[in-house]
This record gives sequence, structure tokens and C-alpha cells, in this order.
Amino acid sequence: MAPRGVATPDVRERLFAAAERIVEKDGPGALTSRSVTAEAGCAKGLLHAHFAGLDEFVAELCLDRFARTAARARELSRLAGRGTVAENLGAVALMLFDSGGPALSGLAMTRPAAALRIRTALEEGAPGFAAIQEAVTGYLKEEQRLGRLAHTLDPHTVALAVVGTAHHLLMTSWPGTPDPRPAMTRLVTALVHSAPLQDGPPAPARHT
Repeated sequence: MAPRGVATPDVRERLFAAAERIVEKDGPGALTSRSVTAEAGCAKGLLHAHFAGLDEFVAELCLDRFARTAARARELSRLAGRGTVAENLGAVALMLFDSGGPALSGLAMTRPAAALRIRTALEEGAPGFAAIQEAVTGYLKEEQRLGRLAHTLDPHTVALAVVGTAHHLLMTSWPGTPDPRPAMTRLVTALVHSAPLQDGPPAPARHT
């Protein structure tokens, strides 16, 4: 534990990671400011020194994890032409379930004030599901340009299906329920394989 008067490095991330461990192990009801600081090995008042209260802390935690996933999704376009489309898309989709994603969603739902903060931040442009959907759409369009996805596939619809399903699974999963990730993987595979892969880039149009 950091002694009084000594700064705790990366305090936000340290507290966030501690909260994730608590809710994933013991559920949302176990999360208190004291349990977080105890799990993080910090002074008892450290959380309230950086956040106005537990609701703000929970909101900032969820928004931080949304932003991380959105940043990872934006990197998808760099993978175009490499690996397989299903693997690349699946990796981003499954990131939403990393670090206790379902448990964190359940935590936010049990705290209306935190949920309102999250909603307000997303409405004001904080990266969330909309940013992830946009990045997935861009990636699929790039794979189409490279000829690795048929042009009959609708990138917008596939991206909506992936992100919408992830949102549904997050909202209906909590500690003790079946792992939602296998269902997410099956969906991604089914969507990608619904339009056959092409052998190469689309042939140029022929003029008569």
C-alpha cells in the first residue's frame, strides 16, 4: 500500500483494474469504494480523491473500457488483407467481453446515476458502440475493396448485427450465466461466411 503523501502511479487504471476484478469475482453488489481501494492496495480515501463518488467512478470505468475497444476497432483497417476476416472481426467483438465486460454492464445497470452519466457522455460524443460500429463498417469496406469479401455483403448491416448482438449479450449476461463469447464468435463466422469469399479483387468493368 502506498504510504500517505506518496503519489500512486497510474491511479485511475489501478483502481479500474481492481474494480473489474471485484465485480467479475463477486458481482456488482460487492463493489464499494473501500473494497476497490483495498483490492488495489491503496489508501482508503484515494478513490474519492480522484472521483466525486462511486457513481462517477463506475461511469468513468465503463467509458474508459468503451474507449479502449473503440480505439482497437479503429485499428481494424490496418489488418485488411491479413489473417482472416472472421478472426480480425471476432477479436474486436470479443474485446467487449474482456476484463469482466458483462459484469461491468450489470454494475452500471444497478446504478442509475452512473448509467445516466454514461448515456450523457455517449450522447456528447464519447466513443462507444457507435464508434465501434463505424470502425467495423470501414474495415469490412476495405476487405471488399481488396476482394476478400463479396460485394453482395452489406458492411453497415453486418457491423450493426455484430455490435447490436454484443450489446444485447452484455446487457443480458452477468456472473453465473453462460459465457457469451462462443455465441459472439458463431455470429461473426456466420455473418462473414454468408457472402462467399472472392479469389481476388473485383474485375474492372468492361465497356462495350
